[in-house]
Formats: sequence, structure tokens, C-alpha cells
Amino acid sequence: MPSHPLAKPSGRPGASGPGGGGNGRKRPRRPLPAGDQFFTPGATGVRKAIEERSAAPLVYLFQFPRWVVPLIMVALLLVGFTVPDWRGGLAVLPVLGFVAWLGYMSWPSLRVGGRLIRVILVTFLLLLTADRFGLF
Repeated sequence: MPSHPLAKPSGRPGASGPGGGGNGRKRPRRPLPAGDQFFTPGATGVRKAIEERSAAPLVYLFQFPRWVVPLIMVALLLVGFTVPDWRGGLAVLPVLGFVAWLGYMSWPSLRVGGRLIRVILVTFLLLLTADRFGLF
């Protein structure tokens, strides 16, 4: 068993076969990506705390079909584009938070181009949200 409670398990307890559940009623779960750890090697302080707190939500989100999260984000973003008042701003806030969170989590592994794209995207979403809340 891994030493950290959020470290990737080598197998799920009680799982029978690739579907995970023994009763046949649970939907098959996507296996976790290859690798031995979720965390940035040598991370300390705030980064380590955020990575540890983010491990469980990331694993939870990974279990959804690949199309669910992008579809929800696109739908919220479309509402943000089409509704020109504070309700559009509220729709964009979860997208902004999600993109900023994933950008922060992936930051150490990105090159300059990837970092620049994430900064531009977060800035655009901040400006869109501010506009919908009437700050411009």
C-alpha cells in the first residue's frame, strides 16, 4: 500500500476485474494515468499543500467520461458570452477558477509557450468576468 493516503494505488481494494465493482451494476472506471506520483517532486510550502488538497478532486474528475468537464465548461462560457450582466459573470467564475487551478497545477511541467497561453487565457477570463459584473 502506498505511504501517502492520496498516492496512486496499485489496485482498488475489493475490485474484481477491470470494472472495479463485483456486483456488475457499477460503470467501469477509467484507469488512472501511468506514473508513480501525483505531486511535483521536491515541492514545499503552498504548492505542496495545494497539490495534496487537489489530488482527490483530480482523481474524482478523472473518473468522469472525457467529454463531461469540457462540455460543462463550454456551456458556462457560452452563457458568460451571451448574458451581458452579472449572471454572465457568475457563469464565467467557475470556468475562471477551473482554468486557473489547472494552470497552477500544470505550471512546473510547462515550457514558456504553455505558460504564456495559460496567463493569456486567465487574463481574458478575468476581463470577461469583470466586464459582466460592470467593472468596465
